[in-house]
Amino acid sequence: MRLGLQLSLAGPDFSIDVDLIREAEALGFDSVWTGEAYGSDSVTPITWVLANTSRIKAGTAIMQMPGRTPAMAAMTAITLQALSGNRFIMGLGPSGPQVVEGWHGVPYGKPLTRTKEYISIVRQIIDSKEPVQFKGEHYQLPYFGEDATGFGKPLKSIIKGDPSLRIYTAAIGPSGLRTSAEVADGVFPFFSDPENFSVFEQPLNEGFARAGEPKSLENFEILPLVQVTIGDDLEECRLPTKRFLALYGGGMGARGKNFYNDHIKRLGFEEAAVKIQELYLGGRKGAAIGAVPDELVDKVALVGSKDRVRDRLGAWRDAARRKHVGTMVVPASDRETLRFLAEELL
Repeated sequence: MRLGLQLSLAGPDFSIDVDLIREAEALGFDSVWTGEAYGSDSVTPITWVLANTSRIKAGTAIMQMPGRTPAMAAMTAITLQALSGNRFIMGLGPSGPQVVEGWHGVPYGKPLTRTKEYISIVRQIIDSKEPVQFKGEHYQLPYFGEDATGFGKPLKSIIKGDPSLRIYTAAIGPSGLRTSAEVADGVFPFFSDPENFSVFEQPLNEGFARAGEPKSLENFEILPLVQVTIGDDLEECRLPTKRFLALYGGGMGARGKNFYNDHIKRLGFEEAAVKIQELYLGGRKGAAIGAVPDELVDKVALVGSKDRVRDRLGAWRDAARRKHVGTMVVPASDRETLRFLAEELL
């Protein structure tokens, strides 16, 4: 199993701990990841990471597709590939309707259709075989709408890309997983239980079957985000993950349109998911945090003493052997945790 480091770029003070990233690189971590919501973008920090490292791969988890055209994303990838020695990984996602329409000011549309069209265009541009033409529901190249000038023409990148570029998507629901398996090289399922692959298995297999090429878990990577908090006070160690799950399961999405809440239900915690959302949206965030079950935390995160975490790592190793996990992405910010994980897993 590979290890990835997720950088936290939230909060009022923006900074990147380059020394921490270099330590992860020296320890053998495979990759570093940055995301974006409605603050920092994901590309600028990952460019900074690539410029300050020499071996570790770096990727976006994720670039919000509605915030940039497919051509702009492809140009970014070609540039970062060339400057980093092909260490860049493109992670894409549709985001959610609150961010897409509230922040980017564009229609949310059909996220799965957008994903397929977007990746198809990016791959055509990266391949650089011929001028790009595409006629889809979300994107047209050249643009031919009623307000078009009529001067647009098919173009081909003047810089050659590398078709080996890996493209991952963010997905946790069945339809998103199916789409990722069909058109992408890997998926970020956000959080997962290594002993409950059944929530992913069927949609992934259905997507592989639609791909039109030999595809399976052998050439498709799963990269869950795994919170790691090590300490002697188990309840205190569980608290950061409870805050995380309450925020996403309760507040990241509208009532009836929260992908993370739906995922908690699929993991077997439907009653808790309903309660977390009701409390969070009702303004009772502390109660929502308290409503996150200990059992859920213990399944999706690594918490407690080193011995306790070491014991739980057995389930993750077994998942890696089955290709149910390719890279464990950890949002750690302290060197001791990085060193411990590297010693145990690498």
